[in-house]
Amino acid sequence: MAERSPAGKRLLSWSLDVPLRALLFVLGSLAMTLPRAVELRLGPPLGRFILRLGLFRPRIAHDNIRRCLPELGPAGWQALLRRNYEHYGVLFFEFLHFFAPARAHYRDYARRIARLEGYENWRRAHDQGRGVLFVASHVGFWEMLAAAGGLAGMPLTVVTTVLKPAWLHEKIAAARRTTGVAHAYHPGSMPAVLRALRRGDSVAFMNDQYAPPPMGVPARFFGVEVATLAAVGALARRTGAAVVPVSSYRDRDGLVRVVVEPELDVSACINDTPAVTGLVAAKVEGWVRSHPEQWLWIHRRFKNVDWSLKTPEEAHA
Repeated sequence: MAERSPAGKRLLSWSLDVPLRALLFVLGSLAMTLPRAVELRLGPPLGRFILRLGLFRPRIAHDNIRRCLPELGPAGWQALLRRNYEHYGVLFFEFLHFFAPARAHYRDYARRIARLEGYENWRRAHDQGRGVLFVASHVGFWEMLAAAGGLAGMPLTVVTTVLKPAWLHEKIAAARRTTGVAHAYHPGSMPAVLRALRRGDSVAFMNDQYAPPPMGVPARFFGVEVATLAAVGALARRTGAAVVPVSSYRDRDGLVRVVVEPELDVSACINDTPAVTGLVAAKVEGWVRSHPEQWLWIHRRFKNVDWSLKTPEEAHA
């Protein structure tokens, strides 16, 4: 088969983009009209339907749950998987607000559904004057981690990736900017990160995804050594920035609780990047164990992991 010309590729991309943009416009417009209670009511059955169809990596999610939480047993694994997909159903409605046609809608939505706790912990770290390194995870509706901080007046940069196509990337970035959040894009994010820290600003990293070398180093997570982002430890050593954990979860009333914890004490291991990375991984594991139904179990977090290296105590915790 002959390879498509550049013009042909552009035409194909355009033919796919147009219906997707139209669909997201319609869904974003619909999201503007939905009361929060309706999102919370419709999300769980949508998630269960997706699970029944076998969509969005249920085998990976089940395998991760089974290996990380063996103490739950088969019935517990299946129950947690179901609750996890119910969470994804709610996430679907939450993410639609990025595509609302009204420019200020995402900001107003974040103000309505998110509550920030522990602002004073950020303030103490910020007032040291060397910048703040937020460590975070994909528990709860993680976009509110940045939105709630930005709306509270934190000068905040999130480290993220460039999305494709470009119009989708810009739509999401523009929505985040309405909450006062700036971006640093990797690969190549380090100059922007260092500039932000030199200004005394805060920079947020997601610390629960697979990160192969040289970005990542092995860290203990659910009883096994797995490649984990090492940027926070290296930056803390280089800049003296405070390391501050921040987590989120959706409570029973549907409010997204964003919790800024006290600064993580890394002074004893500041020159040991793998040790700092291990402290961060332990913090993330605690969040996942507290709200396992709201973590991103569908992510291939445990690539190249030898689960036989778990100790008997860990395997039957």
